Amino acid sequence: MDIKTVNLQEKFATFTDQWHPRIIGELNGQHVKIAKVQGEFIMHQHEHADELFFVVEGKLFIRLEDQTLEINQGEMVVIPKGTNHQPYAPEEVKLLMFEPESTVNTGNQEGERTVRDLEKI
Repeated sequence: MDIKTVNLQEKFATFTDQWHPRIIGELNGQHVKIAKVQGEFIMHQHEHADELFFVVEGKLFIRLEDQTLEINQGEMVVIPKGTNHQPYAPEEVKLLMFEPESTVNTGNQEGERTVRDLEKI
């Protein structure tokens, strides 16, 4: 078995595009993903999966139906399954996410930002 540490900054340095998650680890049927985001994503939900967002760098906002969350660097939030949410970031944010392997980034919304075949880096 080849067990290695993962340096997040080195992984983030391998890409520049936004809203396109990459897999950096797997555990217990979950993917550990990273992404760079800026601007607005679409309002969506994941019917069968909770979603964890950890802000590595920057400030992420997530619109919910009745409030807007502000997640600062070093903070995280879990969005429960079935919750409509819309992430957005005025400035670039580096995110770490935990999601079940079957989770599609746009949830119940199919569109130009949907990414089905995630790259492992």
